[in-house]
Amino acid sequence: MPRPCFAKHALTDRKDGHTPGQLAVGTCEIVMLNRDSSVPRRTIARQTARCACRRGQIAGTTRARPACVDARIVRSRQWCEMAPCLEGEVCSLLFNRSGWTCTRGSGRIKTVTPLPKEPS
Repeated sequence: MPRPCFAKHALTDRKDGHTPGQLAVGTCEIVMLNRDSSVPRRTIARQTARCACRRGQIAGTTRARPACVDARIVRSRQWCEMAPCLEGEVCSLLFNRSGWTCTRGSGRIKTVTPLPKEPS
């Protein structure tokens, strides 16, 4: 059975033999996305997704999109190893390893802090 997680990719289609709403192994989908732009020059976005990851993988982020990544990366909080930033951005760990930042040459900084997995 697929494990829930916080990430995104594509739903499978009926040609693959999966029913609508069922994810193909190794894929994720966003199930909720909330944005708050009430603070000037700052947008807070919260994203929730579900994934069907292979054994040894867990939900993560690759190239600013939810993806299944090696569980070791998430457990050790070595977030930049999953290549979470877009091309041209530099990844840096937050000082307490609670997340990461993606910085562009223009000075724009995106900070990401994943929520801990809820007990099932």
